[in-house]
Amino acid sequence: MHSMDNQKIVGEVSGEVRRALEHEGSGHDWWHVYRVWKMAERIGKEESADLFVIELAALLHDIADWKFHDGDDTVGPKMAREVLTKYGVPTTVIAHACDIIANASFKGAGVQTDMKTLEGKIVQDADRLDAIGAIGIARTFAFNGYMHWPMHDPRVIPVMHQSKEEYFKSTGTAITHFYEKLLLLKDRMNTKTAKKLAEDRHHFMEEYLDRFFKEWEGKS
Repeated sequence: MHSMDNQKIVGEVSGEVRRALEHEGSGHDWWHVYRVWKMAERIGKEESADLFVIELAALLHDIADWKFHDGDDTVGPKMAREVLTKYGVPTTVIAHACDIIANASFKGAGVQTDMKTLEGKIVQDADRLDAIGAIGIARTFAFNGYMHWPMHDPRVIPVMHQSKEEYFKSTGTAITHFYEKLLLLKDRMNTKTAKKLAEDRHHFMEEYLDRFFKEWEGKS
């Protein structure tokens, strides 16, 4: 396939994802996908990876997030496969993209989610970068409101989940989520580019939490 065809497919897929997720209110919306897509493309160029696979996997990584399908993490890859088949994407590319989609998301503090390929590592990094820093903070509170979970309750202690089932069923607060996931992501970045970007975003979250707790106690 010529790159022109590839770009046309990427354009069609992005249009489809945009229509599906445009008015989603939990922080897993089209603009989240857009940011992950552009960040994955940026890292992919720096790491000399296969951009076609990266763009397709990034665009479809949240087409059916397990969080909204009762913890079923097979729905996403299944839907992605249908979309990519429709546009005549080669079967090897479909298999690679769907494998990335199946394994990209965080599934608990004690659960390994290692990516087998450079492209997978890059999409996972881009998705994780969007979960930390200023945007990560905003998305955490948006998701919490969407789920009707409390913002903070000092009596609720963070849990380091040891299985994806345990993590999928967990209902904490926005603040416990920082400790159960967000603050762990910096050390789980795969690529040099992502590691560098994660440092700054991580530091911002630490400062934010420090301030949050001071304000909570009326000390700031």
